Amino acid sequence: MADVRISAFVAVTSVVFLATAYSVVYGTYIDTSDPLLSHLPHPLSQSIYWATKSNFLNVYFIKYAWGWTSAAFLFSWATSSPDTRTVSRMLKWVTETAAWLVFTSWFFGPALLDRAILMSGGNCFVSLPSGETMTVPHDFCFTKSTLTPAETHLFSASFVAPPGWEGKPRLRKGHDVSGHIFLLTMSILFLADQLRPSLRHPFTHWPTIHKYAVAANIALLATWLFASATTSAYFHSPLEKITGYILGVMTFGLTQIPSLIKANTVRAEKLHSS
Repeated sequence: MADVRISAFVAVTSVVFLATAYSVVYGTYIDTSDPLLSHLPHPLSQSIYWATKSNFLNVYFIKYAWGWTSAAFLFSWATSSPDTRTVSRMLKWVTETAAWLVFTSWFFGPALLDRAILMSGGNCFVSLPSGETMTVPHDFCFTKSTLTPAETHLFSASFVAPPGWEGKPRLRKGHDVSGHIFLLTMSILFLADQLRPSLRHPFTHWPTIHKYAVAANIALLATWLFASATTSAYFHSPLEKITGYILGVMTFGLTQIPSLIKANTVRAEKLHSS
């Protein structure tokens, strides 16, 4: 049987690169790093459902990609046969969970992806009711604080906000590595890798509940591939999507190092004994 990891790698690579190429050829992507554009609806949102940030796939699935991936993995791991319920599989999940936290949530302060934006020339912006943007201290973005007119020291004396106005500062400009493509790529490769222990056993030997678990993993894999296509086609600049993809592949690759070392050691021992 072909290595499902290779199949997943070919699939996600093809989807991301073809959809990104499509976005360039037909001009369908929006530069989400541009503070003048990022708060506006996608130009294609009226005609293409998947070009809206409020589409159900983005709201309920992509934003919680690692949570869904973790749930699918744990369901599969817990229902698999005892001989495949190994510590090494759990360590891979722990490693990638740590990567998710470090890159997207926290790394002794701001997440690494946020730091990358600032290091590449980004800043913290808030969109004003007039449509203009204003830079504010980085802490507002790091803490995901909401800005109100009460922050009088930030606004000019002539600033008048509509009743109830609140601004949500966001990091813009700089190089905004696509966190969605990073997580989707990592999730696809991880789930495919975690299917391998089950696929080594005949389907008829699987407990009924494990069959449901495997089906859930496969369904999620298909969902993530489709999500990779929509994200690559409509959001982020091409380079931001490619760097997100590379980061996802590299992070998954880290979890494969112990297996490669073990395989090389076994191969060397066989050669030595022969």
